[in-house]
Formats: sequence, structure tokens, C-alpha cells
Amino acid sequence: MKINSPILFIEINKYDYIFAAGNTHENFQFNLIFYKKIPLIGIRNNRFDDLNLILKTIKENVYLIEKKLDHIFKDVVLVIDNFNCSLINLSGFKKLNGSQLKKDNVIYIINSLKSKIIETEETKTILHIFNLSYLLDKKKINNLPIGLFGNFYSQELSFLLIDTNDQENLKKVFDKCNLKIKKIISKNFLLGIEVLNDKIELETFLRIDIYDDYIDIIFFENSALRFNQTFNFGLNLIINDISKVTSLKNGTIKSILQNSNFTEENIKNDFVEEKFFTGQNFRKIKKKLLCEVAQARIEELAEIVIFKNVNVKSFLKKDLKIFLKINNQFNEKCFGNIYKNVFSSNNKFEVKFLKNYSNDETFNNVNSLVQYGWKKEAVPIVQEKKSIIARFFELFFK
Repeated sequence: MKINSPILFIEINKYDYIFAAGNTHENFQFNLIFYKKIPLIGIRNNRFDDLNLILKTIKENVYLIEKKLDHIFKDVVLVIDNFNCSLINLSGFKKLNGSQLKKDNVIYIINSLKSKIIETEETKTILHIFNLSYLLDKKKINNLPIGLFGNFYSQELSFLLIDTNDQENLKKVFDKCNLKIKKIISKNFLLGIEVLNDKIELETFLRIDIYDDYIDIIFFENSALRFNQTFNFGLNLIINDISKVTSLKNGTIKSILQNSNFTEENIKNDFVEEKFFTGQNFRKIKKKLLCEVAQARIEELAEIVIFKNVNVKSFLKKDLKIFLKINNQFNEKCFGNIYKNVFSSNNKFEVKFLKNYSNDETFNNVNSLVQYGWKKEAVPIVQEKKSIIARFFELFFK
């Protein structure tokens, strides 16, 4: 069975660098052959802090991969999560006056909206462009309606932007590593793809990822990324609140949550076991108290992130599906029912917890995006200049 040359992937997220490599068999099956995670250095608060340190880290680890795989990489696919990316939604239109919508009309709309972004967002560079919606005579069409007749056509696009300085710094680092950046993929885009590939028939949803010190929300509509937002607080607030109320140390609280049973049946009258009070005087503290403090903070988080967030209000429709990813196993284990009840707004929305996707699944998705693209990602096409003779023949023979 023939195997293609390995592909190098590097993810730069808020906590780590992830170095990975994989190859594709002749039957198009992807195989992850290398994976390594190291703590993030050289980047602080979503900004480059030390280019030389970043360069040294990447160069050393790429060399180790090349040595192990006996292969020299010429390019790299980047997945980024810790830069200040932004989303802008714009609509363009074309008056058809009863005529047929043509490919050139769509190309014109995409390129004109792209030009507006370039003119108005001078310090930004376009990373992804998504097709959000197609309207023909005010009627929503599921797919690009090329060939259909109508009077008025409009198309909404979503532009995901990265700071130009960040993109140039990334290019500078990888140029010095003798690596060409083949493609940059937003981690938020990838997180949405995970859900869509796992939940067949689903196109619109809200995903909430809750980490120790930040929360990410993304909204996908019609299989396209429409909105994302990051909040600089997370699960640590719950631990801090419990600590204030109970006077327990944060480490003690984490140990209790990791090693205790918090089912509904036993929290009513159960007390925190004495074995957890290492270096502290034992006190009778009901597990129910820990849950009540957690619930109060989770309700506050949900209000800030969703229910009182003006940016999200228009997305909160009755049939909305919300996917939660609690990136702390003991927090989900102990307070899972609280999260589900709070974020469902008393069963108004359907809430499900996401599984832990494997490294193979993640980079298989990345590879698919690179090799085949995404069905709702629009590629702005610059029309070729044609000679008079070429236009003449195209007119009569197309």
C-alpha cells in the first residue's frame, strides 16, 4: 500500500505547542505517526513576547521530528488559538431583473466584499472566508443557487481575520526554520468541524469550552463559523469561591472533587471526609455546600457568557443545540448536572457534553481541511483578464 510523504502540523494554543506529523495511504486513510506537546513559551497574552525563544523551540522540535521520521519537511500546517483573531459578517447583492444567477455574479460579490475588508481593516489579514447564507428574492436557499432565475440575489459572508503583524511574525519564524506555511487554520474553526463531523445532520449550534482560566464560545450557522468570543475567566473562579466560603485550600478542594462521590443521593447529608484535611483542622463541611457554591458561580458564568451577552442574544432560539466541553474532568464529574441544568435554562435548550476527541481525530480533521477544503469556506477568485478573441470565443462556445 503506497503512503504519501509525511505532513507536518504545529498547533500554537493558549497553553502549549503541539508538534504532530501524519501521512495518508493510497486509500485516503490518514495516520498520525508523531505527537508531542510542550508548554507554551515566547508568547504571552496572545502576543509575541520573544521571537528568538519561539524560533529556538520550533526549530529544535522540528529537527527532532525530522530525525525520528528520517524526513526533511519543506512546509507546515499551522493551527492557531492564542492570537487576537476577529470575525466580521458582511452581505453583498446582485440585481438580476429576472435573469439567471451566474458564477461570475458570485465571484464578483465575494471579491467586492473581500476588497471592503482589505480597505477597512488595514491592520488585519483574512484567514478564512465562509459562506453564511444565500437569499434569492428574499427566500433562503440551502446551496449556492447558480443557474436559478430571480430578481434579487444576496449572499452573506463571514471573514475571520488575524492581525497582520502576527501573521508576518509567524512567517518570519518559519522562514528561519526553512519551512513554508502551507495553511493557517483557526482552532475555533477546527472545534466546530469536530462537532459537525461527529454529529451528522447538524449544521447550527453553540459550542462552549470552559477551561481553568478562560472560556471560549463559538457559534456555527449552516456549517459556517459566524461568531466567536473569549472570556478571561473560567473554572478557577468556582474553586476560589468554594475556598472563600469553606476556608479550604484550593489544592484541598481539587483533591476532594477528584476523589469524592458527588451523586445526588449522597450529597444531601454527606460530609467531606477527614482524610482530605491534611495540615488543616478537620471541620464538618457538607458536600451539599460545595455544590451550592458551585451552582451560584456557574449560574453567574452562564449569564455573562450567554444569557446576558448581547452578542449571543440573536442566536438563542428554541431549537438551539448547545455543546459543553468542561476541560477539567473532576469539575464535570462533580457538577455535570448543574452545568447541564444551568446552560439549558431549565430545559429551554438542548445541552450535551462533548467527548474528548483523540489526537488522531483532531489531526485527521486538520488534514481533511488542507487536502479537501470545507464545504462552506469561500475562496475569493480573481477573474482573469481575457483577450478580445478569448472573450469572443467564450461568448459563442460556452
